[in-house]
Amino acid sequence: MSAHHHVQSPATTPDDDADLARWDDDGAPPAQPRSSPDAWLRVGAELGDRLVALSGRQDLLVTCRPGTRSGSPAAFFPALGEVEFDAGLFAPLQPHEIHPRIVGDEERYPAAWGVFVHEAAHAAHSVWTEPAGANPRVVEAALLLEESRVEGAHLITRPTDRTYLRTSARTLVMPDIAHPTLQGIEHAAAVAALVLGRRDVGILDAGETRAVADLCEKVLGANLLATLTRIWTAAHQCADHDATTMLAHAQKWCDALDTAAPALPVPENLTDLLSGAVGVVMDSTAATDAADLAAQAAATNAMAAQSKAQAQDRAQRAGQRRKAAATAKSVFNARGTTVTPDGTPAPYGNPVTGTRRPTAAEQSAAARLSRALRAAAYRERTEERTTSPTPPGRLNMRAALARDAQRAAGSVPTAEPFTHTRRRNSPTPPLRVGIAVDVSGSMRAACAPVASAAWIVARAAALTDADSLTATIAYDMHLTALTRPTHRAPERVTTFDANGGHHNLGDAIDALDHGLELSRPGAGRLLVIVTDARYGSDETAQAITRVKQLTTAGCAVLQLTLTAGSHHLPGTTLLHLPQPSSAPVAIATAATDAIRRTR
Repeated sequence: MSAHHHVQSPATTPDDDADLARWDDDGAPPAQPRSSPDAWLRVGAELGDRLVALSGRQDLLVTCRPGTRSGSPAAFFPALGEVEFDAGLFAPLQPHEIHPRIVGDEERYPAAWGVFVHEAAHAAHSVWTEPAGANPRVVEAALLLEESRVEGAHLITRPTDRTYLRTSARTLVMPDIAHPTLQGIEHAAAVAALVLGRRDVGILDAGETRAVADLCEKVLGANLLATLTRIWTAAHQCADHDATTMLAHAQKWCDALDTAAPALPVPENLTDLLSGAVGVVMDSTAATDAADLAAQAAATNAMAAQSKAQAQDRAQRAGQRRKAAATAKSVFNARGTTVTPDGTPAPYGNPVTGTRRPTAAEQSAAARLSRALRAAAYRERTEERTTSPTPPGRLNMRAALARDAQRAAGSVPTAEPFTHTRRRNSPTPPLRVGIAVDVSGSMRAACAPVASAAWIVARAAALTDADSLTATIAYDMHLTALTRPTHRAPERVTTFDANGGHHNLGDAIDALDHGLELSRPGAGRLLVIVTDARYGSDETAQAITRVKQLTTAGCAVLQLTLTAGSHHLPGTTLLHLPQPSSAPVAIATAATDAIRRTR
């Protein structure tokens, strides 16, 4: 068979002679093909550029034209340093549609690229030359074994080319089966070498080649097939330049066939049987490749969909951050005015009724909370001990004696007798406390204790750490800042009343999150929500989403309720206070726990 024709000797008739021979008839100009050979020059040049990466050689020329001198779809001429490529492999694409220089363009013509990869494998690994006077039959057998050997060697350095080599098998092997140059048992042996040899180097799968394996075992016999398998397996391990070993394997191939052939009957329709078996193999590989391609496309689409969803989520989060920043800027205004959900000043509904001086009890509570926060934020100094063979440090006599003993024994001293302790102060974490108080009509009992708690917490945080911040927002349908994020301790208590309607907890949490950076680690973070949570479904869903984002970021969220009919917001820690006056103590305790848990 003609598999070995992919490695060719130099052509005997130059191209110029062939062109001149066309004028031997009536002198008419030769008929131009549908695509002029000149149009394929660029394609051949770009294939040559890609051949450098595929073969590792820079001394090769690629010619691409309709038809080839050798008659094969492609061929490698070692003596000329040329790879010949039939432009018909690109059908139905035209030259202007083919751009091999662009990596990835080969996905549009996998069959042609598979043949090109096969020839690149020959160019990289078929570098041995036949010695003068070698038996032509032995050389032909060696070239037959070379087909799977070079693909296996190529697969070691470029495993991602396996898909294209599988495609090239369908393009190269089937024509050789349909038009064999070998007959009888040698034909079956050649088919085994071409198909099963590719199986053994990992190009084809064992399940895909079962039809050819079963037929070859039936025709050749189990013993002869096993002998041939050992020969091509040994040839796969042959070095690229080792002509002697390759010819030795080829000689064993010929001897095995000569010994077994006389005793083996040859089926009359052997060629048809082999063609049918190889057709089954190629159909199986095509189905496998199609399934793999579909799975890869599905995975690519799933990844693209996931990336799109992630991009949309990032865009949505960025939009939420921008909206939260705008809300915080409008709520924490210098004038203390009430704003609507869109950030514009509300014409009515400001719950603030005035300010008052703090009572002695509130001042005492703020001082106690400040001391508790400082105690909770205190971190012990960390100690780091290191050893070294030389000072500074405290001398450890046991290690010093061990080092002397090692030196006296002639070994490299490894003991390190000096110990140094480095103590470092741990930074004190600041505190971030946001209070969102519901000022709808059902929350009137919470106004006085929450106003007191807001002042106590803000005063204690400012006295504890200069980086600590607190803020309080009263919300119904509108938002009002009772205290703003500032490092200054408030002098007076802001009083307010609860006579609003509806709720806007989602925007209140956004404003507190952005103004106090409740989602950012590195501080003791606490959000206190004072509400009975009697919301509509949409208001509840928005609040739950914000609470989940904060708890995921590590911020503690506490819900204080004052009535037995209150509802629990999922994700929050619920604390029911039958006595509203205990709200300042509950908030102070939660703030202390938040800063104590900070790492």
